[in-house]
Amino acid sequence: MKIFKTTTKRETSEAAAHAASTKLQEALRAHGHANFIVATGASQFDFLAALTADTAIDWDKTTMFHLDEYIGIPETHPASFRKYLRGRLVDLVQPGTVHFLNGETDNPQAECARLNSIIAQHPIDVAFVGIGENGHLAFNDPPADFETDAPYIVVELDEACRLQQVGEGWFSGLDEVPTQAISMSIRQLMMAKSIICTVPDERKAEAVRDCLTGAITPMHPASILQTHPDCAVFLDAGSASLLA
Repeated sequence: MKIFKTTTKRETSEAAAHAASTKLQEALRAHGHANFIVATGASQFDFLAALTADTAIDWDKTTMFHLDEYIGIPETHPASFRKYLRGRLVDLVQPGTVHFLNGETDNPQAECARLNSIIAQHPIDVAFVGIGENGHLAFNDPPADFETDAPYIVVELDEACRLQQVGEGWFSGLDEVPTQAISMSIRQLMMAKSIICTVPDERKAEAVRDCLTGAITPMHPASILQTHPDCAVFLDAGSASLLA
């Protein structure tokens, strides 16, 4: 794992987007196609804006998977990750193939099985992720499951995670935030050839310190990134403020 620090959120996001573009282009040159995973959330706004502005990527030759989706909210809801990704990536650059998670399904386990069979045929070249205020990776809240081999799983969302969603303005109160989601598992994420992790904002400082410099433990889910052979973490002054 390599850590890159910049001063501002914009600089961090632009540096991460440049690294992400490089990884996508490397995969395209090597295989003629690139499979990627993309995260959502307020921390990814500037990163995705910079990435989608990059004209060097042949998006038509890419396949996209996304990390997670709430169970029980429609795509029209402001917090829907499908809505988020359509507006901030898919409709802008039109990846060749897009695999969305359907959080409105009556059978979340069947939806996991559907995506599990698809992603098994698409080795991931690069994953774009963030770190939650509680240290989660995707929606794998602490204590995260480091053992399951299933690519997508149904998870329970802890209160800290749900409060973050309220704090970011996606919901007006805690009672509106779903308690379950479909999430990509830790092991599936770690199978990506490369990981680009973008973590701006001072509110992430404690999670960054705990996950990037502390013990590797399910209680700090993103600490597993320390073990990945090609993971680049991009921080701004705020998120890096508690690092030595």
